[in-house]
Amino acid sequence: MLRQVSYAVLVGLVGAGIVHIVILLRLPAFSERDAWSNLAARAPLYQVARISDRPGAPALLQSPDPFVDAVACRFDLTEGIAHLSGPGGVPFWSASVYDRNGQNIYSFTDRTATSGALDFVVATPVQMTEVRKALPQEFRASVFVEAPLEEGIVVIRSLVPDESYRPEVAAFLDGIACRSVLPEPAGLD
Repeated sequence: MLRQVSYAVLVGLVGAGIVHIVILLRLPAFSERDAWSNLAARAPLYQVARISDRPGAPALLQSPDPFVDAVACRFDLTEGIAHLSGPGGVPFWSASVYDRNGQNIYSFTDRTATSGALDFVVATPVQMTEVRKALPQEFRASVFVEAPLEEGIVVIRSLVPDESYRPEVAAFLDGIACRSVLPEPAGLD
């Protein structure tokens, strides 16, 4: 009896060891499939990429909601402030800022923006201080997002209430600009 129990324990330990080794060997493949890596394979920094299903194109992420279309843009605040802008005119849009690990830092909707137009700036606390010292004219109507991070992703989603809205929403998402802006240092007089 003791021999059978010992054999069962030994087989269990060997099996658990094999499972652990397989998991450790597969871990790099799983860690390379995060949102940042998937988006980096599709588009460079500051380039807007479609992340939801589009006829004839592979989706970056599978959208759980067929009434939402989305784009994303990766940014690096060490290169400057991230400025996203686009035309308004869709039934509803929302924007979310995520850190590189996918943690949501900030979210807002078209109800927050001036006249429903997409126009916002993502900056570090230090960059935000510099921008507020001498606010550029182009940022007068912008929503400001202060984010304590270096790299991140902005995801912009738009509601598609029915198929008749799809061209309008596609034009809105295709018209979004994502760029890096170097803050002007406050002048010393």
